[in-house]
Amino acid sequence: MASPRTVTIVALSVALGLFFVFMGTIKLTPRLSKDAYSEMKRAYKSYVRALPLLKKMGINSILLRKSIGALEVACGIVMTLVPGRPKDVANFFLLLLVLAVLFFHQLVGDPLKRYAHALVFGILLTCRLLIARKPEERSSEKKPLPGNAEEQPSLYEKAPQGKVKVS
Repeated sequence: MASPRTVTIVALSVALGLFFVFMGTIKLTPRLSKDAYSEMKRAYKSYVRALPLLKKMGINSILLRKSIGALEVACGIVMTLVPGRPKDVANFFLLLLVLAVLFFHQLVGDPLKRYAHALVFGILLTCRLLIARKPEERSSEKKPLPGNAEEQPSLYEKAPQGKVKVS
């Protein structure tokens, strides 16, 4: 049977992966939701206006939105389907993206309700990464069972067996 740690990592990986595939797809195409797609376009225009450095670098709102969306879809697919170390790398990139999005929301002065989901998913990504990177406890270092020949004597058994002089 899988350990609770493994179940937690798999559940978080699949849930977070599917969420980011969905959100990245909304940034890339209006097929899922025309309203959400229009809102993403408006939001990314305000991000680029608020950060003139992006314009100087030649990054417009379309390029920013599509590159973030594509990265979310790619990392979401890795988080959902690919086993092993690549999940942790995808988790790290998604965490960086969430931090960038939180920065953008703060930059344009959005209210908390507009970016609360980013905070929650940032916390979930952090938890998943911490759980995945924590070394698993070894079950081979088990304590011997009572009655076993290798059992360590208790403190009472180590006490001297002679008479103790009390003054």
